[in-house]
Amino acid sequence: MKPVVSALMLFAAPLMPAYALAQSTAAASDETAGTSDLRLRSIYEKEWAWRQRELGEATEDSDGSRDNDRLPDVSPAAQNARLQVWEGVLRQLDAIDPRTLSPQGGIDLAVYRPQIENLAAEVRLRAYEMPFNSDNSFWSDLAFMARQPMTTASEHQAYIARLHDVPRYFDQQIENMRAGLARGFSVPRAALDGREVSIANVAALADPAEAALYAPFKQLPAQIPASEQRRLREQAAAAIADDVIPAYARLLAFFRDEYVPQARTTLAAEAMPDGEAYYRQQIREYTTLELSPEEIHQLGLREVERIQREMHDVIHRSGFEGDFQAFLHFLRTDPQFYAKTPQALLERAAWIAKRVDGQVGRFIGTLPRARFTIVPVPADIAPFWTAGRGSVGTYWVNTYDLPSRPLYNLPALTLHESSPGHSLQGALALEQERQPAFRRENYISAYGEGWALYTEKLGVEMGIYETPYEDFGRLTYEMWRACRLVIDTGIHHEGWTRERALAYLRDRTALSEHEVITEIDRYISWPGQALSYKLGEIMIVRLRTEAERELGDKFDIKAFHDAVLRQGSVPLPVLERQVRQFIADRKRAG
Repeated sequence: MKPVVSALMLFAAPLMPAYALAQSTAAASDETAGTSDLRLRSIYEKEWAWRQRELGEATEDSDGSRDNDRLPDVSPAAQNARLQVWEGVLRQLDAIDPRTLSPQGGIDLAVYRPQIENLAAEVRLRAYEMPFNSDNSFWSDLAFMARQPMTTASEHQAYIARLHDVPRYFDQQIENMRAGLARGFSVPRAALDGREVSIANVAALADPAEAALYAPFKQLPAQIPASEQRRLREQAAAAIADDVIPAYARLLAFFRDEYVPQARTTLAAEAMPDGEAYYRQQIREYTTLELSPEEIHQLGLREVERIQREMHDVIHRSGFEGDFQAFLHFLRTDPQFYAKTPQALLERAAWIAKRVDGQVGRFIGTLPRARFTIVPVPADIAPFWTAGRGSVGTYWVNTYDLPSRPLYNLPALTLHESSPGHSLQGALALEQERQPAFRRENYISAYGEGWALYTEKLGVEMGIYETPYEDFGRLTYEMWRACRLVIDTGIHHEGWTRERALAYLRDRTALSEHEVITEIDRYISWPGQALSYKLGEIMIVRLRTEAERELGDKFDIKAFHDAVLRQGSVPLPVLERQVRQFIADRKRAG
């Protein structure tokens, strides 16, 4: 047997950042730093304002712009025009010597430049020719547009204008997907079964008022006069009937008749044109680190082995008599672990969230003003979503197929998706008013998902897991994320089959069969994203261990978490640098 290597050893040496950190120096004069900071600010403020006009659509992580009267232009010509802008921005950034920036300016540059590099790389690789995966899509993202908080008649009028623009937007996406099919750049055929249901549900609507996109008009703000409300409702219904539903019908025909039959039969991202470069870029974007697929794969194997031992310890503590697979079967089949109604699942999630509310102040010093609500995942996307999703203001709980939503996983899910995970972290980021908008409103997966996964482990200290089964659920979720390191690189670099990937996840976690299938299809169709969770969590755990060791009795858990959270969403090398500065400052303070 090979010696067990701690996962933390991967990061024992200084990190190799995917983007060179902007190092400011104390030698720079205040005047020089001020001039360089102003130049940087001028660049990012101009580009950010332009980016919001160009790409300000709503997604699950952003409300988008309520004033836009058009959806984004996604044509190749528009994509290349944006590339020219971003390449110009990179040239402007090259002209700024990082050593002349203030410490804050250095951080801003270290966060901003990767944003632009990733945006430019997506266009160069023509990633817009594959504008969906098994987890999310441009047509489903329109539903998030309907959840924007709109308060004025003009904002509703702009929304109606965007509804009228859906046919043009869909037609451009279809042409892009045709170009992708022609060069073998597509979602794999293996991950497409049933994915047209969210399109078909809209295409089949007879009453436009039943569309999710009509929701903002069911209860309009009271300050809008009644006559204006009637006019807005009529216009919205007409836009959905005349433009939206026919556009979905054309997209459905394309999906069934062209896309699915012509989709590639390979699985690996590296099997596509420029596939190796594409997969490396996905790794770089989602992890913010320069790690090879081989390094990530080996780290995943070590983490799986470590977590497996912890799982066996919990099984022993539970008193269960039987082997690992027998325990998984017990968890997947015993009725005690499953809610009988969607409402019961939602209420259990709410109960856990309130218990967290009673503990979170003991672990985090600065809490956000914003609150979140708990809602079921919309029916049209629920079959292919994970058990839940969280963002600022909303914790979505998936009530579809209750036998696949075990209660023993719910504490870990709630910690991850709501508080102190995504909802809390995102709300705090938006409240960092001294940071520029490109930081407050940005989401970096390695940081955000790493923090959320870390909070699942923090739940042990908070006393949230009440039974060995819930603790096993926590470990199942950690194992799930460790398996991702193995499976994602296995599929996209090592040549794994779908069946091998399914078996690997099924045999090592207590996830339901529905979740196992949904997750594997997600990794197949969304290369690299699944790598961000465990790598981010490992970084935060290592930094906390370092802070505890260096500060000893002076270590304050609330101050440490505040130091992590006040950064907003940052690349992992930036987080490492800033937390180490926090440690040094605390040591000097005595």
